[in-house]
Amino acid sequence: MNALIKLVAQRLALGLLILFIVSAAIAFVVELLPGDTCQELMGQGATPDTLQVCRQEMGLDKPPHERYLSWLGGMLTGDMGKTLSTGREISELIGSRIGNTLFLAGFAAIMAVPLSLILGMLAALYRNSLFDRAINVLTLSSISFPEFFVAYLLIYFFASKWGIFPGISNVSSPGLSLAEKVYRTLLPAITLTLVVTAHMMRMTRASIINLLASSYIEMAHLKGIKRSRVIFKHALPNALAPIINVVALNLAYLIVGVVVVEVVFVYPGLGQLLVDAVSKRDMPMVQAGSMIFAAVYILLNLTADILAIVTNPRLLHPR
Repeated sequence: MNALIKLVAQRLALGLLILFIVSAAIAFVVELLPGDTCQELMGQGATPDTLQVCRQEMGLDKPPHERYLSWLGGMLTGDMGKTLSTGREISELIGSRIGNTLFLAGFAAIMAVPLSLILGMLAALYRNSLFDRAINVLTLSSISFPEFFVAYLLIYFFASKWGIFPGISNVSSPGLSLAEKVYRTLLPAITLTLVVTAHMMRMTRASIINLLASSYIEMAHLKGIKRSRVIFKHALPNALAPIINVVALNLAYLIVGVVVVEVVFVYPGLGQLLVDAVSKRDMPMVQAGSMIFAAVYILLNLTADILAIVTNPRLLHPR
């Protein structure tokens, strides 16, 4: 137990170090973007003098490292600051959007995780059958296309051609019921599900097939136990470690991958807010939003790492 606590502490410390490096990298990349908020607000007709006054008022005339340290100090004390374009509190804007992003990612995870596990087990159960080949072709096809292409295909068929679902997922209307919210979020959730299901399904299938070659599984077959019972009772519990790991990694991808999907469906989430901030060169907003995505991604990766070790204690003592 002490070794596990020590390992978790080491992983958390490593995660904080990575987060710090990511924050510096984000600040550096943001500085490379052409233009700034003053140019975006005043347009091409702004004179150099008015731009200089604007930059002094917003603090954009200070050296990049001073602005980074000031921003980092604010983040460490829980103060994200205000947006440059509207002057609103960044924490307020993020608070109003992050719930929608988590709802979309959670909705997609509720569909993707059980679906991929069931398909993976059935593919292992009927290995090399027509069903197995069809599932592999379908999942590989879905993962081969980028998210925006899958999203536009769904919009074309289900929104434009058949009119079953709305092409724009506006879930910020006041008084919206949960059923209506689910209905408007279904197409973006299906897009994310199609993208992540293939990876989890194939990992489940590969893990179970690998275990089916074990000697204790062969012994179970020799005893006359049904193949489905062997898979669900003997193989699946021992395959949980890699499956949990890949599920956690795909959940991390879901959180980060919503950015493209939110933009395509005009979904009012944190990804859409981040893209709007980039177009306005609102650097504090870009940095805060990027840090939240980075923190969630790192945290879920650490969770996957720790869960893999907990479910397989041999990893605590590598040779």
